[in-house]
Amino acid sequence: MKAVFIVFNQANTERVEYILDQLKIRGFTFFEEVQGQGSETGEPHRGTHTWPEMNSAVITVVEDDKVDILLKTIHKLDLRNKAIGVRAFVWDIIQSY
Repeated sequence: MKAVFIVFNQANTERVEYILDQLKIRGFTFFEEVQGQGSETGEPHRGTHTWPEMNSAVITVVEDDKVDILLKTIHKLDLRNKAIGVRAFVWDIIQSY
């Protein structure tokens, strides 16, 4: 199993939820109002007067065979509008109960 952590501009919230629904990924945890800045070209998302945009994030644990299609779909979303951005990161799940 893998944990997939998806960070995205709040403008993409409905699209990310739609992707999870279409891929039948039911279990996830949603984080609203996540602050940060992209590592390459991203501007700060801080919810302030100067940097008003905010991010959200989702973490989900999926079977290994769902990881590639989820990442490909998230990448397609990112290509739709590079300015608002979405990133996904994958970790191995060693143990769960």
